[in-house]
Amino acid sequence: MTNLKYTPEEPIAAIATALAPAALGIVRCSGKNSIELLSKIFSRPKALLEAAGNTIVYGWIFDGKSKIDEVLLSVFRAPKSFTGEDMVEISCHGGVHVVQAVYNLLLNSGFRAAEKGEFTFRAYINGKADLTKAEAVREIIDSKTDVSQSRAAGRLAGNLYETIDGVKKHIVDTLAAIEVEIEYPEDEETIADSFDSTELKKAESVLQELAASWKSEKIYQDGARVVLCGRTNAGKSSLFNALLKEDRAIVSDIEGTTRDFIESWIDFAGIPARLFDTAGLRETSDVIEAVGVERTRDLSEDADLILYLVDSKSGLNDEDKSFIQAHISRTDSKIPLILVWNKCDLSENTDSSFDVPQVRISAKKGIGLGSLSESVRSALSAGGSSERNSTGLGSERQKISVEKALESVRHALSLTEDYALDAVVQDLEDSLDALGEVTGDVTPDDVLGSIFSHFCVGK
Repeated sequence: MTNLKYTPEEPIAAIATALAPAALGIVRCSGKNSIELLSKIFSRPKALLEAAGNTIVYGWIFDGKSKIDEVLLSVFRAPKSFTGEDMVEISCHGGVHVVQAVYNLLLNSGFRAAEKGEFTFRAYINGKADLTKAEAVREIIDSKTDVSQSRAAGRLAGNLYETIDGVKKHIVDTLAAIEVEIEYPEDEETIADSFDSTELKKAESVLQELAASWKSEKIYQDGARVVLCGRTNAGKSSLFNALLKEDRAIVSDIEGTTRDFIESWIDFAGIPARLFDTAGLRETSDVIEAVGVERTRDLSEDADLILYLVDSKSGLNDEDKSFIQAHISRTDSKIPLILVWNKCDLSENTDSSFDVPQVRISAKKGIGLGSLSESVRSALSAGGSSERNSTGLGSERQKISVEKALESVRHALSLTEDYALDAVVQDLEDSLDALGEVTGDVTPDDVLGSIFSHFCVGK
């Protein structure tokens, strides 16, 4: 395993909670003889050794001379544990020194410090989780909104594995039919009219949907870059504060107050985003403000979405129209733009000159912010599924493998009577190999190393 020192069954230990003052801390251990090793530093060794799986034992951790901490030991017996091995989770008091003392005592009692992701890796190699579920564990840990957590939880529950398994069945059924034709030909057959492609077309449809799902799933995982643009005094900083529900940006009637961008994470109807408040767009002789304006233009060119604010009272001027027209006319840019009419409580001005989504709000009074969030979600989803229980891919690695499988299935469907059935069989076997890479049935060691090395210690 590349750059990792995973040794199956070897007793390992790790701190599983944040190393910060808290009510409780958890130190977990797993591996062969882990319960026996732990009993040597536990005040009630017999109770621990005789404890059934899925039970809790009370006692003290001690170093042979003095008591370290009063603890509860959650005991899990193989194979009914997260890793599939004997496991114990030590719930101790959450002081930093106490947690570290318990952990260090384990390391001095025969346990090895766990590598990143080693507990989840053991769950994978012991058949407790496929790779889609293993990756979903990290997604849940890294999730930034309730929706992104829910989508990852769906993969952890097995919806992606079940979908992939269904696709495999379509392909295997087709393969079985072709093998019969090859094994028992009535005459010299080619691919023409020799098998029913219905199952294969079902597989193609599902694979196509899965491959397309990554675009929206990536947004839910990584978050989007949403940039507030507009002229000075359009209300960008007021909207920034209103969306964050805190006074982060300085708000003033003086033009050019915001001279550099500030940013913060925000939840747009379930989609995590880095929201940027920027300097107002205008010609200025102020050197510092001019730098801020240039940074605004740079950010807008690297955004996932632009919210262009306009003061409803003054409406669009030539500078606004020039920016919007230049943006939507760029052939090399597919960045969506939403025209946001601020101060809608003071004016009903709108403009239908541009074919872009438009939303009316009042940042000061909080009017229309819900509609704005939904518009942002719709624009960032870009037609992708937004249902919480929808099946989608959870990583770039999965997307690449699914696309390989899709390519092989499409190639099999496109073969003409000039090709023998053996060529179709090869394509379908290639597609099954690619799908095996998604779930972990067929996965090179270097891929596994890359996946689990991104986990935190303790998972």
